[in-house]
Amino acid sequence: MDTSRGFLFITYKLYHHLNKLDGEHKSHCLNVFLSVMKYAWKKNGYEARLRHETIHKDTGLCRTTIKKCLSTLNKLNVVKSFRGKSGKTYIVNEVFLKAEKLFTNSKIATIYTEHSRKTPTLIEQNTLSNTDKIISKNKGNLDDTINELATLPLPDLKGDTKNVYYCKLAIERKEELARQKNLVDPKIIQRELKKITKEKNFAYKRKKEYNIRNNLDYKGNPIGKNKD
Repeated sequence: MDTSRGFLFITYKLYHHLNKLDGEHKSHCLNVFLSVMKYAWKKNGYEARLRHETIHKDTGLCRTTIKKCLSTLNKLNVVKSFRGKSGKTYIVNEVFLKAEKLFTNSKIATIYTEHSRKTPTLIEQNTLSNTDKIISKNKGNLDDTINELATLPLPDLKGDTKNVYYCKLAIERKEELARQKNLVDPKIIQRELKKITKEKNFAYKRKKEYNIRNNLDYKGNPIGKNKD
């Protein structure tokens, strides 16, 4: 795979986002981030499958420092990591990047007016998708964004090639919610466990057998007879 780039648009938003870190740790995190970006391209949704050994060769940092930096980037929602069969998969948050191909899904048109001095005007050809609207509405709140995106149909999330980072997290949240719906209510489980424990109690079993032999209910009263 060709990992060379003539340029890379990383916004200063990332640099300022890491201001809460001390100088050395911040520089290490930026170094590790650049290594991940070496393999995370727009065409694959800024996703890369890497081993720590690969990042070590790129940065010269020890594995302990690399692991610490990746953990920090994950906590700050800069790079999300998912464990795979071989190594980990890292997905870069596109919020901190600028599109590598300008004017995607748009068209440049030149419109002349009396005072425009023939300045090119950008005319958008496509309206915002539902995903774009949700991300824009919840800007700055990742949890609300993911929760609302998870309400969209699965085909819409899988087919979105513009907001891959958010859609992947939304798909995971959707799957998590589906699993939760299939879970048995803990109260039901506790009730059944108590019932099993009760059934195994020797005194209870003996009392139950006695009531059955003598046609008595669980309170010891004759069944079918007037209690008065």
